[in-house]
Amino acid sequence: MSQRTERRGIHVDQSELLCKKGCGYYGNAAWQGLCSKCWREEYQRARQKQIQEDWALAEKLQREEEAAYASSHGSHPQAQAHSQPSLAPFSKFEEKKTNEKTRKVTTVKKFFSPSSRTTPKKETHESKTPSPSIARQSSIETDRVSREFVDFLKNLQKPGREIHKQSRAFIESMANKKDLSAEELSECVQDFYQNMSDRLMTHFKGSSERVERVMDQVEKYIMTRLYKSVFCPETTDDEKKDLATQHRIRALHWVTIQMLCVPVDEEIPEVSDSVVKAITDIIEMDSKRVPRDKLACITSCSKHIFNAIKVTKNEPASADDFLPTLIYIVLKANPPRLQSNIQYITRFCNPSRLMTGEDGYYFTNLCCAVAFIEKLDAQSLNLSPEDFERYMSGQASPRRQDEPDSWPQTGSSVNPALSQVYHNLDLLVGLNQRQEKVLEGARSLQTELTEWQESVTREVQEILERYPLDIRPHASAIDSENVENDRLPPPLQPQVFAG
Repeated sequence: MSQRTERRGIHVDQSELLCKKGCGYYGNAAWQGLCSKCWREEYQRARQKQIQEDWALAEKLQREEEAAYASSHGSHPQAQAHSQPSLAPFSKFEEKKTNEKTRKVTTVKKFFSPSSRTTPKKETHESKTPSPSIARQSSIETDRVSREFVDFLKNLQKPGREIHKQSRAFIESMANKKDLSAEELSECVQDFYQNMSDRLMTHFKGSSERVERVMDQVEKYIMTRLYKSVFCPETTDDEKKDLATQHRIRALHWVTIQMLCVPVDEEIPEVSDSVVKAITDIIEMDSKRVPRDKLACITSCSKHIFNAIKVTKNEPASADDFLPTLIYIVLKANPPRLQSNIQYITRFCNPSRLMTGEDGYYFTNLCCAVAFIEKLDAQSLNLSPEDFERYMSGQASPRRQDEPDSWPQTGSSVNPALSQVYHNLDLLVGLNQRQEKVLEGARSLQTELTEWQESVTREVQEILERYPLDIRPHASAIDSENVENDRLPPPLQPQVFAG
C-alpha cells in the first residue's frame, strides 16, 4: 500500500458549517448551505416568482386568445363582448389562489381569542369526526404520546385546550394532503410551527423557554401522529438514496482508522466502550419517530465521540478531531435509512433546533460526514488511485497481507474486533498443534500395546511348547487323607421295625 508522505487528514473550517447568507446560524447541505430561515425565505421567494411567471404566462395566453378571437370575427366590439365571459373565470381563479395563499396564515387566527370559548355546534361536530386515516387503530406509542400531550396541556388550562384543538385540526388537515410533495408537506408543518410559536410568544409575553417547552410537546404529538405518512414519502427518492449510501459504506469497509487520521485508541477499554455507545446511538436514531428524539441520538453519539478523543489524547477534543471520528463511526455503524432520517429531520424538525445550539452543530457535522463519504476518493485517504480502486473492487485489502502466515499485529492500528479474531486464530493454531501431538502419542501408545500383547503371546506359547501340560487322574477314597477317621462315629445301619 503506497501512501503519501504528507498526510492531509480531514479538515473542515467551522465557517463552512454556517449559513452562506452570513446570518450566523448553522447551514445544511440539503438547503444548499443555508439555514432553515434563509432557506424558507429563498424557497418562498422562488415560489412567489414562479407564481408571478405563471400569472404572466396565463395573461399572455389570454391576450393571444382574445386577439385571435377578435381577428377571426373581424369586429372589435364583438370581441370585447365575447372576451368578458372569459375574464370572469380568470378573476375567480385569481381570487381562489389568493385565498389558498392566505389560508395558512389564518390557520390559528382565533388562537387564545375570547370567542373561542363558545364554539358553534356545527364546528364541534365536524372536529369530532376524524378522517379515515386518523380513525385507524393507533399504535401503543401513539396512544402513549397522546396521553402525555393531554396531561401536559392540562397545566396550561385554556391555552392548553386551544393548542390541543389546533393540533388535532392540523393533523386532520394533513390527512387530506397525501398528494403533496415532501417540500410542500414540510412547508405546511413549518408554517404551523411558526404560527403556533408566534401565538405562544404573545401569550407567554416573550418567555422563550416556556414557548420552547410547549413547542417540543407539540412537535412530539404532531410528528408521532404523522410519522407514517411523512417519513420517506413515495413522492421522494429517499429510499433510493438510502440504498446507495448503504452500498457505498459497505464498499468502504476496508477503510482503517489511520487513513482517516482518527485520534482514537480503541485498545483503551473506556475508549472502546465509548465507540460502541456512539455506534449504538447512531443506529438507534432510526427507531425514533420525533425529529427531536432523532437529534438527541445524534447528540448523544457525538458526546461519546468527544469522550473517546478526550480519553485518548488526555486533553479536550477539537473540531478537527471530531469530524474524522464521526466519519469513522458512520462507516462502522452503517446506520439504516440514514438519508431518510436526515431528510426527515431537515423537513419536520423545529427550525430553531437546527439553526443554533449543540443539536444543530452536531447535525450539521453529520450532514458533512455523509457528504464526505459520498465523495470519498484516494486523495482523501492518502492513497494512490491504483490502491483505492483495488480496495474498492475487493481485489485487495489493507488489513490482509499477501503472506498468509503474517497476521496483522494487535494494537491501535488494527480494529479491535479484528485483533480478537486474529488472536482467536492463533489460539486455534496452537490447539491444533497440541491436538496433533496428543493424537501422535495415542497412536504410539496403541502400537506399543499391540507389540506388548504379541510378545506376551509368543512367550506363553514358547513355555507351553517347552513344558507341555500333563494332567494325571487321581484315584483315592474319599476319606483316605483324613487322619482322624478313628474319631468319627460309626456309620448308620438300617433298622427294620416289625409291624
